[in-house]
Amino acid sequence: MKTQAKTKETAVIVIPTYNEADNIGKMIDYLSTKTFPSLDKKWDMKILVVDGNSPDGTGKVVTQKSKKYSHVYLLTETSKDGIGAAYLKGFKYAMDKLKADYVFEFDGDFQHPPETIPVMLKAMDEGYDYVIGSRKIKGGSNPKGWGFKRVFFSEVGGFVARFIMFFPFKNFFKVTDPTTGLKVTRVKGFIDKMDMDYNRHLITRSFGYKLQLLYETLKMGAKFKEIPLEFHVRNAGESKIESKTAKDIFMVALKMRWYDELTQKFLKFAVVGGIGFIVNVVGGRLFKNLLTPRVTSTSTVNGLANALAAELSIISNFTWNNLWTFSKEKITGTSLLGKFLTFNASSLVTGILIPSTVIALLTKLFGDHFFLYQIIAIFLLTIPLNWLVYNKIIWKKK
Repeated sequence: MKTQAKTKETAVIVIPTYNEADNIGKMIDYLSTKTFPSLDKKWDMKILVVDGNSPDGTGKVVTQKSKKYSHVYLLTETSKDGIGAAYLKGFKYAMDKLKADYVFEFDGDFQHPPETIPVMLKAMDEGYDYVIGSRKIKGGSNPKGWGFKRVFFSEVGGFVARFIMFFPFKNFFKVTDPTTGLKVTRVKGFIDKMDMDYNRHLITRSFGYKLQLLYETLKMGAKFKEIPLEFHVRNAGESKIESKTAKDIFMVALKMRWYDELTQKFLKFAVVGGIGFIVNVVGGRLFKNLLTPRVTSTSTVNGLANALAAELSIISNFTWNNLWTFSKEKITGTSLLGKFLTFNASSLVTGILIPSTVIALLTKLFGDHFFLYQIIAIFLLTIPLNWLVYNKIIWKKK
């Protein structure tokens, strides 16, 4: 194996191929003679082609180029396991054999312009951990040769995946092109923390892999940036896109969001809140029936009935959230009473004072529609406020 003293940071361009004999030689020549020379002072650039044992001789072309360029390497897959598996195999080889500091996900068919590589490395040099090419920001674009169907799936599919995975959090607004295939990632703290066993790690080995790695890398706290990508039309070779790509991407987006720790916690919170809602509604009816003969003002009755029912709901919510929703942060021992009193005090504001005042005010303005006002107060006020208080104050992670 070729060895070289490591005096610069190493960036490995990982290129998965299958039947790319017409493209890969040209790409290697272009990168080696036009792209890399301007980067030589700071970067140790390498090209790693991960070939799926192509019958058209792609591997032979790469082997020939490796004799001409010492920075070219070939990893031949013993089985064709999909593009996602090819990238993980490439990442592992780049880390173990080439001592990579950064790894690129890059196409070998010139759909990804080689001119983006220096731009992305400049961003990494500025302290970013994860840089991707976006077709959706200023300066980026889809190929002009794409038909309506391809553009539709790219635009709508990308937005749906982005919405499912990130809305309403900050990454929904930061990531504009979640299905892009052009990326560079810092190895230390990110790629080296990932499981490189594609059978165990990847939800899918097909195109949905890119959403999984995107989601996981951002979850690790990577400092992230997008650069414009003018995506080009493929002019030779075999497309890696499969007929099931749209379904695959949608499935991965759903699974990433569904199994996310915060999502699971919120779902439990919602179930507990649903139980609390039933306690609140049933209790509200009971208290209203008890208070009506004794209090003449309907708005006062509704406000008091909701306040009393809300206290029952608060006790139910604290108990089940402590045992189930926030089981990892469960409050026990001597701090239990203090936390319950804090919880109860905060709930007086979020679950009783604010919604009860709103219910009384709505009744005064629009008449007696108690059940409707309870729904408005609980879902638009109590639930969002409680979620915030629970996470930031009551069950705050240590």
